[in-house]
Amino acid sequence: MDPAQSEAPAPRMSRRGLLALAGVGSAGAVAGLAAGLLTQDALAAAATPADAGTGDVVPFHGPTQAGITTAAQDRLHMAAFDVTTEDRAALIRLLKDWTAAAEAMSQGRETGATGAVDGPYDAPPEDTGEALGLSAGKLTVTFAFGAGLFEKDGKARFGLEGRRPDALIDLPHFPGDDLQANRSGGDIIVQACADDPQVAVHAIRNLARIGFGKARVRWSQLGFGRTSSTSRNQQTPRNLFGFKDGTNNLKAEDTDLLNEHVWAGPGTRSGEAWMQGGSYLVARRIRMHIEIWDRTSLREQEGLIGRTKSEGSPLSGGKEFTSPDFSLKGKDGEPLIGMDAHVRLAHADQNDGVRMLRRGYNYTDGSDGLGHLDAGLFFIAFVKDPRTHYVPMQMAMAKQDTLALEYLKHTSSALAAVPPGVQPGGFIGEGLFR
Repeated sequence: MDPAQSEAPAPRMSRRGLLALAGVGSAGAVAGLAAGLLTQDALAAAATPADAGTGDVVPFHGPTQAGITTAAQDRLHMAAFDVTTEDRAALIRLLKDWTAAAEAMSQGRETGATGAVDGPYDAPPEDTGEALGLSAGKLTVTFAFGAGLFEKDGKARFGLEGRRPDALIDLPHFPGDDLQANRSGGDIIVQACADDPQVAVHAIRNLARIGFGKARVRWSQLGFGRTSSTSRNQQTPRNLFGFKDGTNNLKAEDTDLLNEHVWAGPGTRSGEAWMQGGSYLVARRIRMHIEIWDRTSLREQEGLIGRTKSEGSPLSGGKEFTSPDFSLKGKDGEPLIGMDAHVRLAHADQNDGVRMLRRGYNYTDGSDGLGHLDAGLFFIAFVKDPRTHYVPMQMAMAKQDTLALEYLKHTSSALAAVPPGVQPGGFIGEGLFR
């Protein structure tokens, strides 16, 4: 790898930064600026938005990518890209450029050397500009590689023969799936999460701009209102059915469980060593039949879920975080938590103890033209191995979960390998190309 190519642009003094210093600095500071005596530290500070404090910035570098165990933000913009170039060097260059841009945006900076307003007046800006004046918004940008990056039409791509992990399978067609091809798959999937929707949209938009001529957007999805918590400091949110969602989700504090269920090992073949410290991303767009649900009695709603709507406690008794007792029966001799209840079928006790880290979001995409909302859950999960930690559970739910059979429809699907984190001077997925 050429260090010069992967090195992020040096901090720069923007026009906005100059004006800010001139407007709020002391007379001495202004005089120093006029005399060209500002230090490099001052220049770097001026290039960072004033409100992009450390509380708004999630570190970009690390052994694992941000946006997995990071406390789930409020907004999502996910996009899948098809790589259109067949040139290995061009793909590596793209990944390096995307890495530099993601790092800058996660710190609240503009992309490129000249950003949105400081470049040549007669040339397109190097940043689209809609995030000017906004903080970093706890932005995280997480990259994952789909099967199409490794091979298409039976032919290997980019010299990656033997590098596709065995766990990066083609997901089976689950019963009830109504998948739309133009909303599924993708060579590279990018998850941008932030507390500000404009910050998340800005991230994907600029990656698409940088990728012009090498990659194009296959599909994208906006999300709002997280449907799970990834930290014990967060309250359990509610989905569009009005129920608390993700009560038993893995949390960032569960280090041992994350190692057991989320972080991938080196694989069984030498070509998979690049996945050490990575994970696997499952994304499923699940449309909810909102209108039918809204005409369903509270008793039936709670029976289908297996929890109370008010507190989220299991129907077997207790509070929200009380472990469900699937053996308890009512006066009629029937289980208090039905055999077809969502909580029962999704629980680790019913799935050989396997668990996943969920990071899903609600979505609303207008109406279907028939007076029905096109709304639901954009399911996102990170797992150690989809063959053991997702497929069996989803197959059981697709066959037995009455909630899934009558009130849900899966309309898109994607699976991708999430490489480990980026170190300073490196680029995303670097180990794959060694």
